[in-house]
Amino acid sequence: MKDPMTDLIPAWTADQKAAFRKAPLTFAHKMVETGLFEDEALAALLDRYPAELYDINLFDFDADGQMHMRTGVRGRLPGAEVLAGIKEGRVWVQLRRVEQHYPELGRAIHAAFDGISAQSPGFKAIQLNGQLILSAPQAKVPFHADAPGVVLFHMRGRKRLWVYPMDEQHMPQVGMENIALKQTTEDLPYRRDWDQNAIVCELQPGQALTWPLHAPHRVENVEGFNVSLSVDYQTWGTRITNGAFYANGILRRRGLPVAAMSKTPMAARAALWAAHLGMKRMGLVEDRIANLKRSFELGETPAA
Repeated sequence: MKDPMTDLIPAWTADQKAAFRKAPLTFAHKMVETGLFEDEALAALLDRYPAELYDINLFDFDADGQMHMRTGVRGRLPGAEVLAGIKEGRVWVQLRRVEQHYPELGRAIHAAFDGISAQSPGFKAIQLNGQLILSAPQAKVPFHADAPGVVLFHMRGRKRLWVYPMDEQHMPQVGMENIALKQTTEDLPYRRDWDQNAIVCELQPGQALTWPLHAPHRVENVEGFNVSLSVDYQTWGTRITNGAFYANGILRRRGLPVAAMSKTPMAARAALWAAHLGMKRMGLVEDRIANLKRSFELGETPAA
């Protein structure tokens, strides 16, 4: 019998290979065929998953698309009822470090990235962190940017993503510095008229999407209960660049000149990365997102 963890990434076209990490790229995957994302498997996973690794968020949006986020806790509900609660509401649940706590899925993640590396010689992820995302049919994720590289594997439901340009208007450098310094969450100021500048991608089960490092994006579920696997990856290049953003954030706070990252060569980024290691040890800034207040428990009806 063929191992379901092999050949998870079908061959890419020449255009797909050229677009990888340079533009939003949609490609096929076979992770959905592993059976790891069916209700029974998910309910069992929710039963045993460490409560401290649940991120439970409820997003409220106003008429202009501006977001207010409330965070919740796991509560005592059994896994099947947690799953039912997700399907019925606007709740977005993320299970962090899934590669460690769902070993079968961890194996699939590494197999999928082996397949991606085969399509893009020279690409080598040195760190992978998976988040399994379970979200209600009406759920949305606001305009934001991620510090690591991301591949989003979609498994169930239908999801639409807007990926915006990497420029100072949509993704100001100081915003990424604040994210690197953990002075703010990954959410960013948003204007609805920016949607005309975005590339819109709609994902069906068995499709994956990736985009250039730090490209801002937002997400709306279109249909049904959605299950996606978001895998953060680090290469030496992304790690050095993020360290450079951290160092620049410290320098900016001390009134020192900071060059645009787009004009900073890799050698200079590497020097900034080395400097940021010492800055982190010195504790020059306080992590402001480590202890977000939890305002509801899953299974309760959050107050409007």
